[in-house]
Amino acid sequence: MDESEIQRKRRDNEEQATASRARILGFPYLDTRSFEHTLPLVHGVLDKQEMRKNFIIPVQKGANGESYQFIITSQTPRSFIQKLRADYEAEGQRVDFFLVSNSAFQVFMLRHDPPQEVHYDDIRISDEGDSETIASVSQTLDSVSTEKVFDFLLDQADKLGASDIHIENLRQEIRIRMRVDGILHPVANLSRDRYRVIMGELSSRAGVSSAANTPQSGHMQKDITRNGVTHLLNIRVETVPTMYGQDAVLRLFNFDESLLNLDLLGLSKEERKEVDEVISHPRGLVLMVGPTGSGKSTTLYSIINALNTTDRKIITLEDPVEYGITGISQIPIDTTNGQSFGDGLRSVLRLDPDVVMVGEIRDADTARTAIQASITGHLVLSSFHANTTAAAFSRMIDLIGTNPIFSSSIRLVIAQRLVRKLSDTKQAYTPDEATARYIRETFKGVPEEVLRDHNVNLDNLTLYKPVPNSEDDPFGYKGRTVIMEQLIVSEEIQAYIRGDVQDINTDAIEKTAKKLGMLTLEQKGILAALRGDTSLEEVSRVI
Repeated sequence: MDESEIQRKRRDNEEQATASRARILGFPYLDTRSFEHTLPLVHGVLDKQEMRKNFIIPVQKGANGESYQFIITSQTPRSFIQKLRADYEAEGQRVDFFLVSNSAFQVFMLRHDPPQEVHYDDIRISDEGDSETIASVSQTLDSVSTEKVFDFLLDQADKLGASDIHIENLRQEIRIRMRVDGILHPVANLSRDRYRVIMGELSSRAGVSSAANTPQSGHMQKDITRNGVTHLLNIRVETVPTMYGQDAVLRLFNFDESLLNLDLLGLSKEERKEVDEVISHPRGLVLMVGPTGSGKSTTLYSIINALNTTDRKIITLEDPVEYGITGISQIPIDTTNGQSFGDGLRSVLRLDPDVVMVGEIRDADTARTAIQASITGHLVLSSFHANTTAAAFSRMIDLIGTNPIFSSSIRLVIAQRLVRKLSDTKQAYTPDEATARYIRETFKGVPEEVLRDHNVNLDNLTLYKPVPNSEDDPFGYKGRTVIMEQLIVSEEIQAYIRGDVQDINTDAIEKTAKKLGMLTLEQKGILAALRGDTSLEEVSRVI
């Protein structure tokens, strides 16, 4: 039985009970279901407060004001009915009362007095030391009704383009912060009763306990409607007990499958060509490295989407599934409850996939299984925690040792960061001599033709700085762009992995990769700053 059928039966039962009560109370019963949404309203007889207080509504008025009909409920005071009857009859007017169900009364009352739609001020993010904005937003959040405060917070975070909401317990209040374009901004300080409301919503929607004394993970979804268009917001919830209560971080994934596209990542022609070349092969291992929040998942999903054709079987193992993609088998792996990526990978290889994405390589077992899969006819994509591509090799060697099979399986390592993009109001300037010397030193050894390809003249450098424009652009940055370091695994790099080279360290591997033409994250970041995509300060902050 669907929900509408349940509601209909519930109303049937209520009307039958009201009909029986009408006989006992001595009033004629009226079933209003056929006209309660269409009957014209009668105004000017009773005020809304009087109707709501006494459970009575006028529904008919004679043409000459000689007769009146009212609907009442079993909660209408008899004394009010008697007084109203006496008043009208004293004026020579006829008055009739009909008993209706509580549901019927509520329908008519909502038509007379619909709830007012409350519009709250939008949340604004504050700069460091901006206590006035924090106080204003705190006041707004405290004014939002209890049942709406959690949804309002999510809606505003999505509107600001925030990637996370941080809810933190301080001794006397709750601090709300939001991460926008990679920067954590204070938003509001709330009273503790709001914390109970927010944690109550997290408990019921994300499946985390508000009384737990261990860290928890949860997941929830919310439809966001803006300007008549609805999109799905995926929310990963992480909580951890602290001295004053449970802190929570809500990671927001604004799902739009059309945005998971390699063309939208801002890759150069060379970078795109290298990626396309590697993923066009039927086997091999591709690793994405970088810290949390560097966009690894989005790049991996974009690669998966590019490979998503009807002639390929694609399976992903994820903790949790962040984006649902049509045409791909996505398997959630709950590592907090004993499952492992290694076990899951061994299971899915029996399903004969062409492409497998492993959410993250965290241990030696998963690493060895992924390597084995990549040399037996599968293209394996995964993320791995390391700062740079060279550091990824050092970490992997620490994890599984020097390994000839790994050297033949690994084909591409991508390290990336997200930096804030300068707004159109950016201002050009000539760097001082110390900065110019640093830039020249960074590009020492890079061939002239590579610099020319990127329109870089080391003797004539121009950088750009942010210029705040308006309340909508308080920092001079809008959105983020990818800075990507790509290391194609050549014979020289394989020598380190096999153990042919004795001195295995990050610097040695990076030095070899640079000789082979790789541009580092730092160099790519400075190139972005010289193009005017971002500022040198932003590159220094992130890279």
